[in-house]
Amino acid sequence: MKTKCRILPRVYFNRPTVTVARSLIGKYLVRAIDGRILAGKIVEVEAYVGPQDKACHASKGRTQRTDVMFGPGGVAYVYLIYGMYYCLNVVTDREEFPSAVLIRAIEIDGELIDGPGRLCRALQIDRRLNRVDLTTGESLWFEDRGALMERGDVGAYPRVGVDYAGEWAKKPWRFRLRRVTAQTRTGRTKAKGGAG
Repeated sequence: MKTKCRILPRVYFNRPTVTVARSLIGKYLVRAIDGRILAGKIVEVEAYVGPQDKACHASKGRTQRTDVMFGPGGVAYVYLIYGMYYCLNVVTDREEFPSAVLIRAIEIDGELIDGPGRLCRALQIDRRLNRVDLTTGESLWFEDRGALMERGDVGAYPRVGVDYAGEWAKKPWRFRLRRVTAQTRTGRTKAKGGAG
């Protein structure tokens, strides 16, 4: 029996960030490119929670770059690191409480695309998609395809590349599917964390 795909609505993202992050494991990130649809099962994410979280970009205040994080949930926050890698985040929680989830890895057609920079390359995501509404089902969105994740299916780990954040770096706010069966496309991109 085929399960109906459901685009995740704004109310889904207007919840506590850690809750949203964990619940995104097993959901799908969908990209429409020139009439083609690419869909990847989300296997790893990281949560960045508000202005007190020293690993969160918004911990340094509201800037032109982080302004999007202070807005409504379900909106894309795309930024460039090392001058070459884009990273995709989805804004979460309530307005004026800057939080987001970084999408770190997906599986597409049996291939593991591991690392936020590689993921953005594979799905042609760049700054043009910054501030795009991810709840409308147009160029980029999230879908629930009915996969149920049991508690033991998802592991919680410290976030990657945020050692500068002190105690905040140890928060177990990186969630990964424990059994990833897909083969990695190429070597892992060591993209630094610290997203929204």
